[in-house]
Amino acid sequence: MDIDIKNLRLDLCTQRVAEAFSGMYSIATLTRAEFITPEHMLLAIIRQNEFRSFCQKKRIDLEKIEKETQTYLSSLARESTDRPYEGLLSVMMLSLIQRIAEEQQTKHPISIPDILDYMLEIDGSLVQYLLIEYVIIRCQDGINDIKGEYANDIEDYELTSDDIYDDFPDDDSMFEESWQNNLTCINDIYSNRNPLIGREKELERTIRILCRKDKNNPLFIGEPGVGKTAMIYGLAAKIESGDVPEWLRSMKIYSLDMGSIVAGASYNGEYERRLKEILNGARDNGKCIIYIDEIHTIMGNGNNGNTMNAADILKPYLEDGRTRFIGSTTFQEYNRSIANNKAVARRFAHIEIKEPSVEEAKEIIKALLPHYEKHHGVKYKEDAVEYAVEQSDAFINDRYLPDKAIDIIDEAGALLQQHRLKNKAGKVMAQRFQIVSRDIVKKIFIDVCRIDAKALGNEGNEALKDLEGNITKEIYGQDEAVRMVVRAVMMAKAGLSEPEKPMASLLFVGPTGVGKTEVCKVLARELGIELIRFDMSEYAEKHTISKLIGSPAGYVGYDEGGLLTSAIRKSPNCVLLLDEIEKAHEDIYNILLQVMDYARLTDNKGNKANFHNVILIMTSNAGAQYAAQANVGFAGGMTKGDAMMNTVRKRFKPEFLNRLSATVVFNEMNRVMAERILDKKLEVLKGRMKERKAEMLLSAEACEFLLEKGFSERYGAREMDRVIQQYLTPLLMEEILFGKLKNGGTVSITRKTDVLSVE
Repeated sequence: MDIDIKNLRLDLCTQRVAEAFSGMYSIATLTRAEFITPEHMLLAIIRQNEFRSFCQKKRIDLEKIEKETQTYLSSLARESTDRPYEGLLSVMMLSLIQRIAEEQQTKHPISIPDILDYMLEIDGSLVQYLLIEYVIIRCQDGINDIKGEYANDIEDYELTSDDIYDDFPDDDSMFEESWQNNLTCINDIYSNRNPLIGREKELERTIRILCRKDKNNPLFIGEPGVGKTAMIYGLAAKIESGDVPEWLRSMKIYSLDMGSIVAGASYNGEYERRLKEILNGARDNGKCIIYIDEIHTIMGNGNNGNTMNAADILKPYLEDGRTRFIGSTTFQEYNRSIANNKAVARRFAHIEIKEPSVEEAKEIIKALLPHYEKHHGVKYKEDAVEYAVEQSDAFINDRYLPDKAIDIIDEAGALLQQHRLKNKAGKVMAQRFQIVSRDIVKKIFIDVCRIDAKALGNEGNEALKDLEGNITKEIYGQDEAVRMVVRAVMMAKAGLSEPEKPMASLLFVGPTGVGKTEVCKVLARELGIELIRFDMSEYAEKHTISKLIGSPAGYVGYDEGGLLTSAIRKSPNCVLLLDEIEKAHEDIYNILLQVMDYARLTDNKGNKANFHNVILIMTSNAGAQYAAQANVGFAGGMTKGDAMMNTVRKRFKPEFLNRLSATVVFNEMNRVMAERILDKKLEVLKGRMKERKAEMLLSAEACEFLLEKGFSERYGAREMDRVIQQYLTPLLMEEILFGKLKNGGTVSITRKTDVLSVE
């Protein structure tokens, strides 16, 4: 430190003055100012609580004073960062110190108001201008008004010369807290956390790496939720139990919170200085293992001018081996941030933390149950735990075991904690454990996964018995097509289909309006899952296909993600309908190949969408226009279905058709189908009229009229909708709005020649 304190006796100054000198030097060091000026002292003073309280009472614009001071200080020339900071005193600062030293001959202690008085005597300085412009004009008695705020500081003046010099160090760490203040000791808190279950091999290798002479810094790499942080608590427990090599038993594990170091580091270099202080303290202690969670954050903002990032500062400490470091990160963040920095990556020994299997996850959670039972005051049934693990593995695809299963178990206990058992008087029953059953866990799944109850596990299999019958009640004349769809779904539910593929991959082929899309709607409703529909005519251009998996980096829409991958991650158990697939650009088939083969699709950011619980259905009208020509010419023995399939084979690539579970051909509309469809649509219309307290009666002639107009092999059931809208609903509309059905009633519809009429 370059401040000449031979003539300046800090033992004759108050504590706040000593702190102001310390703050002045710290500010100058952080900004690496070439000269230390009175403005540095003023900035240190206005950050004291007493001065701020005074400004608030007098309504002085403290922010403006601070802003102008900082603006001036930032304009000062700065030293190069490649040599130690010298901190020379400016001429004005020397005169201020000399003034303080002279006053100490006749008066003591010197307080902050005295320092401000002396600053007012420095002609032509910014401090003089700021104090006059913002402070003096608000004070009746000048600086004397401030003395009341610092009265306690003067009363508490009991410091000796030796005390002050001991507390006034001559390096960058002036008045800093100890290095441990930004660290959390894992050894002290591990008993309050979930214990580590299993992971014997990974833990053994961690201890082995810590015992190495070189490159003794383990790095845990694994997906979020697989137990990387739990490894640290397991290591702490191992050290406390003494089941480690001799030298490791005296070690303490500290967690480094990067956020607390960055917080408030507003000056250039302050963040790096704090980090170095911590690392130096840990190295000097010699009995430390520092754990850095999310270690990719240390890669920070390097290459910004002369600023070093935390990784550059960490390198020599990783190399010397006196302090061990343990990091944890995900595969994605490692590849993005750390792998490119070879100097840092090579100093760590990598340990892959894999997701446990379903059976391993069950054992982990069973071992954790006593902790959750004690917290929630409940008891867990064994089948509820197994059910939670199995269903979370099946339906929660964007997270990993055991974390996702633990969350389900925890929330199930919280549900019963929220709804305690009560007696007849309505009071909570004391000393009575509630049981977390399979049904409670199932309720949590319905809320978390947004899946209908009958879609979960074996309960959904009971609905499969009546699935075919329920669909054929609403889809007429397509019994064979419905049978093929139900068979494909049942094969997947029974576990007989290939496990690495979607539940079913189906191609519906047939003319328009025969029920292809309607089958998907009914199937989703009967299985209790969501229907996600994409109109493939929107993806006819090559560049529009990228919207399904997300635009490449540098293109518009990159941050929005893929429409298809996002929809599946949101609803992993669904019926996915790609309507009119033949209208999409042919690149869509290349995307669908990996979906049908491996049930996975990767978006533009590397996130994977899981299609294992998806029923993929594609519809197509390909070949429908040639179906009518099936019995014409030399191909007289060919059926309409064969004619459509021939076109399908020409239109779609063999590798695409080869991956389908089945290709379902829908029949053309016939008169029997038309009659049943007409009855269904009229029942829907009657239901709407009941809401208006009206009833409709159709004569046989009126029904025959609608059937004659609406039956079309070419346009299917949609023609029936148009006929009802054209001939029937206008009559009902007029009667309901302006006629005798305003207040409800019954209306009869009959046929008169080529129109319908109301009677």
